This record gives sequence, structure tokens and C-alpha cells, in this order.
Amino acid sequence: MNPAGFRPAHFGWRFEAGVATVTLNRPERKNPLTFDSYAELRDAFRALVYAKEVKAVVVAGAGGNFSSGGDVHEIIGPLTEREMPGLLEFTRMTGDLVKAMRACPQPIVAALQGVCVGAGAILAMASDIRIAAPDTKTAFLFTRVGLAGCDMGACAILPRIIGQGRASELLFTGRVMTAEEGERWGFHNRLADDPLAEARALARTLADGPTFAHGITKAQLGTEWAVSLETAIEMEAQAQAICMATNDFRRAFEAFAAKRTPEFEGD
Repeated sequence: MNPAGFRPAHFGWRFEAGVATVTLNRPERKNPLTFDSYAELRDAFRALVYAKEVKAVVVAGAGGNFSSGGDVHEIIGPLTEREMPGLLEFTRMTGDLVKAMRACPQPIVAALQGVCVGAGAILAMASDIRIAAPDTKTAFLFTRVGLAGCDMGACAILPRIIGQGRASELLFTGRVMTAEEGERWGFHNRLADDPLAEARALARTLADGPTFAHGITKAQLGTEWAVSLETAIEMEAQAQAICMATNDFRRAFEAFAAKRTPEFEGD
């Protein structure tokens, strides 16, 4: 599968100038996820590992909302009829989507607005950068349907973004985090009246940068969560030495010496 020419059945796909835009596209239902859309999203992000033409990714929702999470009728209802093996198959599959988002080397910029709850909030959390409209309402509302807050990596990732206490409050209560709170707490990088346009502009800037090095940065941001400072510094020494062996590093030096903007090619 070539993601640059990908034609998915369960979400929108646009590829232009190195930037892929994934759009959750069921606006009449506030863009809920289904068994099929979870799986197709997982497969798309896995494929991005091999899609060198894709330099950055934007994730957005259609119709003024990001996502209302798992579809009540198409997911939650059927899950009440499953035995444990089937339930575990589902929860592992949804977790694999987050793994795929974190493992793909491209920076992921989420453009958030309106409803961003449940699994939708998880997709936002799993992105690298989040730009939100002032009307964005984010909630990890799993406890409201009798589930634990530890869904799809939330207890591992969310505290690292907003802190243990704030994450605990959101995951225990399922309450809405306003856009202003999200920005103040560091969940949203910034607020924008047109988050999609801003996300695409940022993604384009990232796509114009040293994309091989961006992949190294993303990998280290994930890998260094669970290592000592001494180990992290050594890992970064090796990672930076690898980047210094790239043509992009040489291009940057030559451009600096010539007083011009470098043109990176990702090699």
C-alpha cells in the first residue's frame, strides 16, 4: 500500500506537498470510530513507516467536531455481547492504533475542535502536537460508561503531557477539559480560530525540515520515557552522531556558509 495514494474506506485522506491529512469523516454523528475505522487507521499509520514521501501528518475531524469516540451502537453495544477473548481482541486492536501513531516517524499534528472525547481524546493525546479551536471540549469519559480510565495508553501518556494530578482528575471523573484549560495545562500547544489551517501550516513547516532527524527526535521522545538520565544522554549522543552523518546536516552547513535557507531532502 502506498499511503501517498491511499484511498481509505473509513476516513478522509489528502496528500499534498509532503503532508498527509487524515480526516475522521462521519460529521452527522460527530465522527465516531467503528471496528473498521480503528483497524484501517492502525494499518495506515503502520504503513507510514515506509512512506518516505509523507513528511508530516495532520489528523482532523469533519463538520466542526474532532471525534465523539467509539460509536455507541456499532462498538459499545456489540461489546456487551462478547466473551473475554473477543473483548481482549478489541482492546488490543485499539491499543495497536496508538502504538502505530507513536511508531510512525512522521510528526503528527492534531487539529481539534468541538467534541473531542473518549477514543477521540486518545487520538489527540497520541499525536505529537495539538492545536485546538476555542470551542474544543476534551474528555476521557471512560468512567461514565463503567470502564477504567486506563484506556489505549492514557495512564502512561496523559500524565507526561499534563502531570499526574491533572491526568488523575480527568481519568477518574471523565469531566470535560475546556480549551483554555487544555492550553494552560500543556495538552494544547496553542489555540487557533482555524486549527486545521494552522495545523497544516505547521505540518508544512515540519515537512520542509530535516525529516530524517525529525524521526530520530520522535523516537527519542518516546524511548527516553523509561531510562535514566545517564542512559538518555548516551542515547542522544549516538542519535545525534547518526544525524551528523546525513546529507541534510551537510546541506545545512553549506547553506549557512552561503547565507541561504537550507533545502532538506530527508537523507
